[in-house]
Parts: sequence; structure tokens; C-alpha cells
Amino acid sequence: MGDQPTIERGGVRYERVGSDYLEQRKLRRHANWVLLWALGVGAVISGDFFGWNFGLDAGGFGGLLVATALMALMYLCMVYSIAELSTALPHAGGFYSFTRSAFGPWGGYLVGVTDTIEYVITPAVIVVGIGGYMNTLFPSVPIWIWWLIFYAIFVGINIMGVEITLKVGLIVTLLAMLVLVVFYIGAVASGAFSWDLVFNIEPDPNASGSSTFLPKGFFGIFAALPFAIWFYLAIEELPLAAEETHDVVRDMPRGLITGIFTLLALSVFTLIFNSGVDGGAAQIGVSGAPLADGFVAVFGSGATTTLLTLIALTGLVASFHTIIYAYGRVI
Repeated sequence: MGDQPTIERGGVRYERVGSDYLEQRKLRRHANWVLLWALGVGAVISGDFFGWNFGLDAGGFGGLLVATALMALMYLCMVYSIAELSTALPHAGGFYSFTRSAFGPWGGYLVGVTDTIEYVITPAVIVVGIGGYMNTLFPSVPIWIWWLIFYAIFVGINIMGVEITLKVGLIVTLLAMLVLVVFYIGAVASGAFSWDLVFNIEPDPNASGSSTFLPKGFFGIFAALPFAIWFYLAIEELPLAAEETHDVVRDMPRGLITGIFTLLALSVFTLIFNSGVDGGAAQIGVSGAPLADGFVAVFGSGATTTLLTLIALTGLVASFHTIIYAYGRVI
């Protein structure tokens, strides 16, 4: 094909190719809207297990609640936008493809690089959380051993193919949601949850506007924003699966929209119930494994808690697994 004419656009040279070139490079279609929903929710659900809680320390319950509402509004608007874009431009590049179509190759390149950075760094952060949970169960094993084990397992699954990747994603996402629901019900039914614990962070007298609701003042809302985003971060990866979707016009918007509303519900319940158990917001806000601490408060220290903590790993694993898929697609 090297002797065919080329075109130059934006400082980038393109080679003209025949229609069979792209036809031979199409991805196989494995995803329906349920698998897309699981891919989107699974990419994010680790945020309900780890990471969000540091916002309590940064802004108190009220600060994190307001920050979460702002992040929810931003992501809700973004999801409806990309639901439309992914049907109009159903390419595996996701945001890279959208930006390249609108702003040319260099704009696409910039977004592609930043997307890659996000998707490569996020699993590294999540695997730290996985190591933290495993350390509560097996304190004698060095945490870095768990990092290597989980990377080896889930990179291996992704190498095996998209079909098994999506099906594994569905299973671990459903298990992760089940763990959260068990915790929510247990927190209320056991009497471990208390509103007094939700608001047990002492107000900072030097912070402007500080109160029991906003113990870190108005600035605490902004300080909590980077942690509130954990409840929703990475659902934007879903358009990367556009070329692997059976009916992208119907399935992609449905998967995205049902996914974001699922995450909205989980974020509210997690923020309230996990903040109001154990040592309350003051202790959960600095915990390396907030849900594991919550299980101890609700079910006590025993075999049940150990089992639930082990199953709770599925939340972190779900995001770890699906975001590895995402950076493989972007790269």
C-alpha cells in the first residue's frame, strides 16, 4: 500500500487505504448493555471500598457530601454527553477518537496521552488498596507481594480475550454490589450505625464557616473534591468498548445511563452508612480499609467478618480488572 497517494492534515501524514483495510481490523462484538453496565460500574465501584473516605478527613461529612453532589452533577452531564458521542462516533479510541474528530490529530494525541496516564495510574492506586485489605487478613505477607500477584492474574485474564474479560467483569461487579448491600443492611439492622458518629469530627475554630456539618469550613468542600470523584471516576472508559458492542446505538447509552444511576445510589449509601459506624467519620476518614473496619463494627471480629472482607476485595478487583482493559484499549 506504500505506493498509494497520501494526504497531510495538521502536520500528520495519512496513507490512503482500501475499504478492506478497516474491514479486516474490526473488533469482535461480545458486549450487550448488561456487560457494558458491569464494565462501567465495575470500573468505578472500588471507590466505594477505598479512597472516598479520605474526603471525610479533608472536609468532614458535610464537606464530602457537598463535594459528592458536585461530582455527581458533573458526571451525570458527562455521561449523557458521551452516550450521544459514542453512538455517533463508535470507535474503540473513546475520548481520543472524539477529540481527534473535533480538534484534529494533535488534540486527539493530547487527550489520548492524558487518558493513558489516568488508566495506567488508577490500577496502581487500586492495587495499593487491594494490598491494604489483604494485609488485614494476612499481615505476615509483604504488601508488594500482593501487588505482583494481582497484576499477574488480571493482566493475564485481559490477554486471554475480551469475551472472558467482560464476563469476569460482570461476576466480580455483581459480587462487589452484593457485599455493599449486605453492609448497608447490616449497619442498620445491627444498630451499629449512628448519626452521631457521622458528625463526630470536631469543628476547626480557625476555618471559615466551620460547624458540626462542615467541620473544616467552606474550604473543606474543595479539599474533599479529589476524594468525592472516587465514587464516579472511570465510567468514562465505557465508550472504549463501542466497537465490541452488539448494537452500539441502543446498548451503549443504556449501559452508561443505568451505570451512572447505579453509582449515584451506591455513593449515597456508602457515604452515609460507612461514615456512621466503627469510630465514625473521624476514624473512617483515615482508614486504609474503611469497609473492612465497617464490617468489624457491624459483625464483630470473627469468621463472618473475615469472609466478608475477603469477598469485599471483589470491589477493588472489579475496578482493577476493568481499568486494565481500558488502558489496553487506549494504548
